[in-house]
Amino acid sequence: MPDVMKRIAGCLKVGAIAAIGVGILRRVVGTKPPEVTGQATWQPLATSAAAEKRSGPVQFTSAPAPEPESPAPTGPTADDSWVAPIDGVCPTSHPIKGNADSGIFHVPGGMSYERTVPERCYITEADAEADGFRKSKR
Repeated sequence: MPDVMKRIAGCLKVGAIAAIGVGILRRVVGTKPPEVTGQATWQPLATSAAAEKRSGPVQFTSAPAPEPESPAPTGPTADDSWVAPIDGVCPTSHPIKGNADSGIFHVPGGMSYERTVPERCYITEADAEADGFRKSKR
C-alpha cells in the first residue's frame, strides 16, 4: 500500500511541475490578438444617420438612442380600443389587462388575471392583439 501512495504522490509532483512549466511558457511566449477581419456583414436592426466606428476584431456600428416614451394617456385613445388603468385597475368597460413589459394580455378568469398589474386595458382580445400583445397561455 505505501508503494501505491508513493506512486500517486510522484504523479502529482510531475503534474504540478508540468503545469508550472506550461504557465511560464505561456507567459513568455504570450498570445497574439485576433486579426481584424473587416466590418460585420449582417443587416443592422435599425437604420441610423451616422455610424460610429469602434476598434476591435470586428467593426460595429452604434445603434441610435431610443426615443423617450411618452406617458400613457389617462383617457380613451383615438380609437377607444384601450385606456390606461386608474390606480392599477381596469375599468369594467375595458376588462382585458395588457402588460407592456411582457407583451402579454390577460383575460378575466385567467390564471394570472388577478395578480396582473396592467399598463393598458382593452375592450376585446382582438384590440390587444392588434396592439402587439399576445394572449397568456393560462
